[in-house]
Amino acid sequence: MSFPALKNDRILRAARGEEVDRIPVWVMRQAGRYLPEFRELRSRYDFFTICRTPELACEVTLQPIQRYDLDASIIFSDILVIVQALGMIVEMQPSVGPVIPDPLKEPIDLDRLNQSIDVKQELGYVFEAITLTRHRLNGQVPLIGFTGAPWTLMCYMIEGGGSKTMSKAKKWLYKYPEESKKLLQILTDIIVKYLIEQ
Repeated sequence: MSFPALKNDRILRAARGEEVDRIPVWVMRQAGRYLPEFRELRSRYDFFTICRTPELACEVTLQPIQRYDLDASIIFSDILVIVQALGMIVEMQPSVGPVIPDPLKEPIDLDRLNQSIDVKQELGYVFEAITLTRHRLNGQVPLIGFTGAPWTLMCYMIEGGGSKTMSKAKKWLYKYPEESKKLLQILTDIIVKYLIEQ
C-alpha cells in the first residue's frame, strides 16, 4: 500500500536518537474532552461507535492536527477493543470510564472468550481507520498506533473496569497461576497480531 511521503518526521528522528531542530510534541489523549468539535461529535455518537467507524475515528484523529502544530497524530481507538473482540461487553460510562458488566470471576469464565479470533476480521475497523487517516494526513505527520499490555487488559477483564489496587487481578495470579498464564498468553498472541496489522 502506498501512502503520501512524510513531510514531518521529527518525532521519528527523535525516537531514533537523531538530532532534531526542536523537541517534538504530540498529545497522548489528543481528542480528549477539551476539543469542542470532539464533544459535538460525541454528543451524536457513543464512544465505541466512533472507535468502530473508520470515518469517524479518522475525523476525530485529525481534529487536533487541524487545530494545533503537533509532530504526530495518534489513531482514535481504545485499548479495550481487544477485550470486545474476545467477546466481552465493554461500556463507556460517563464520569466512570470503561466498565465490563460481566467480568471474569473464575477460570471457567475463560470458556466464554472467543479465543481464536481472526484479528483482521474482528479489528479490521481499526486498520481501515489507520489507512484512511494516513491518506488524509497526506504525509503531514506520522500516525501512531497503540495497544494495551496483556496485564493491563487482564486487569480490566477481571476487575470489570479501572482499578487503583487491581486486587481481583492480583488474586487471580496467586489463586489461579496456570489460568492467569493462559489468559496472558491469549492476550499476548492477539496483541502481537494486532500490532503487526497496525
